[in-house]
Amino acid sequence: MQLLVNIIDFGMNIQEAGDAARWYHGGTATVTGEKSQGLGTVAIESGYSDAVKAALRARGFKVIPPGWDYGTDEFGGYQAIMRDPAHGTWWGASEMRKDGAALGY
Repeated sequence: MQLLVNIIDFGMNIQEAGDAARWYHGGTATVTGEKSQGLGTVAIESGYSDAVKAALRARGFKVIPPGWDYGTDEFGGYQAIMRDPAHGTWWGASEMRKDGAALGY
């Protein structure tokens, strides 16, 4: 979803969209399904400003770096191919955080 938002709303190309800093929200419910206190935890990669992190904390979120609480794989990986309809060209992109390659024919 974050990749699509970066492409559609922020006009990034497919590689830029995947390389952009990501976040992960969790912890609003327990394993039993009961609600937790607060608004949960946001694991946020470097690349977001201190002002964004402060605003999240002010709203009641616990803000942590990725891997601290949820493990190192909270962000999924991707390989993608996208066609530029205006020019008919194809673009491939691959997750910079993991191994992989985008292939197509």
